[in-house]
Amino acid sequence: MSSNSRRRVLNDYKQLLNEKDNGIYVFLNLNNVLLCDAVIIGPENSIWEGGVFKLSIEFPEEYPIKPPTVRFKTPIFHPNGNFYLF
Repeated sequence: MSSNSRRRVLNDYKQLLNEKDNGIYVFLNLNNVLLCDAVIIGPENSIWEGGVFKLSIEFPEEYPIKPPTVRFKTPIFHPNGNFYLF
């Protein structure tokens, strides 16, 4: 595991912890911080209000040069069509 990418993920995580309650919660995998889980609470006054959406996040060794892969674990209704995103 790249120590630079690991250090950056930890720094980004600390920044997130210092923000006001934004409805985003990240859970680090202590064995490998490049693999995380997250929960997003649907924002007020949106069609997702009250929703709880689980995600998995995988950071590449080249992070932050390459972006993480984020996958929804919770089926997400897309309002522009009659289908769900996973």
